[in-house]
Amino acid sequence: QVQLVESGGGLVQAGGSLRLSCAASGGRTFNKYAMGWFRQAPGKEREFVATIGWSGMSSYYADSVKGRFIISRDNYKNTVDLQMNSLKPEDTAVYYCAAGWDWGYVALSTITPTTTGPSWGQGTQVTVSS
Repeated sequence: QVQLVESGGGLVQAGGSLRLSCAASGGRTFNKYAMGWFRQAPGKEREFVATIGWSGMSSYYADSVKGRFIISRDNYKNTVDLQMNSLKPEDTAVYYCAAGWDWGYVALSTITPTTTGPSWGQGTQVTVSS
């Protein structure tokens, strides 16, 4: 089972930027995992933010973040990042990294915390003040 550790969360003003990082260890060959970012706001269900394919050439975004967030991965460092720009108060949430062995990146966007197979990190808090 791959272990995922997120970092980079914090408090930022609306319009600002943050960069989240997820480090993977253990598990199988990193470049066969589709990777993704999800978020969960208080009182709401966890929702898809962005996913990226094995090579890093393909990515998929939720409409709410398209044009503002960029997902990327480094298969040598076993990391996946989320660059978040033009942040809004509604982006406030705990952000989770997810990994799916041999999953497609579009399919990974549909997972929930109870989906069999994919692994999750513990999350990092992002708070955007107005």
